[in-house]
Amino acid sequence: MTEQNNERVSSRRSSSSRTRTRKPKKNQLPFGIGLAVVLAGIGIYLATVSAKLGLFWIIGLSFGFILQRSRFCFTASMRDPYLTGSTSITRPVLIAFAITSIGFTAIKYGAFVKGLPIPGQGYVVPISLATAVGAFMFGIGMVIAGGCASGTLMRVGEGFQMQVLSLFFFIVGSLWGAHDFGWWKLNVILKGKTVFLPDVFGWFGGLLVNLLIIAALYIAADKWENRSQES
Repeated sequence: MTEQNNERVSSRRSSSSRTRTRKPKKNQLPFGIGLAVVLAGIGIYLATVSAKLGLFWIIGLSFGFILQRSRFCFTASMRDPYLTGSTSITRPVLIAFAITSIGFTAIKYGAFVKGLPIPGQGYVVPISLATAVGAFMFGIGMVIAGGCASGTLMRVGEGFQMQVLSLFFFIVGSLWGAHDFGWWKLNVILKGKTVFLPDVFGWFGGLLVNLLIIAALYIAADKWENRSQES
């Protein structure tokens, strides 16, 4: 009984010391109101310049809010299966890919049926070994940096200093790549073969192939997590 009483007393002391060392939370409501006013003012100004700019501002803020609150991170979707065995973020990303595949196919097919120029065809570029090398380099870089483009911007807004450094070099690399893109396109990118699934399998066949690949990856991700939990 004496030992139990001593343990209770020590636990109470430790808990009380922890409560004493806790700093009171700052009231962030005034800061939030001020920030909302500033953001609204910027949005109104952009809308007066161009309606599209105002719309882009609202969409950007909405995406940032959703990413921050949902912790939806593309880097984590690729990194966590290897580091922790979790695919809790990987599977929602695959679902998002499936939804966007259906949506973009509908938009493109609608333009095709009407005889209009198919939107986004300028972004159908050849694939080659350079695609795999670039994906490998980007994968390593985003894991070391702790985020891709959207994740880095989100964490800069949260105040992470490391992400500020990552954002700086992200901008440097983007400007450098844009400056030399013409050379890379002529000597590397255009050497590959262009593959547009609707040209190979038809519109509905191409969508089906795309969804089947995503479904296979989803099943593999689910089994990967179950196996990691069992081990």
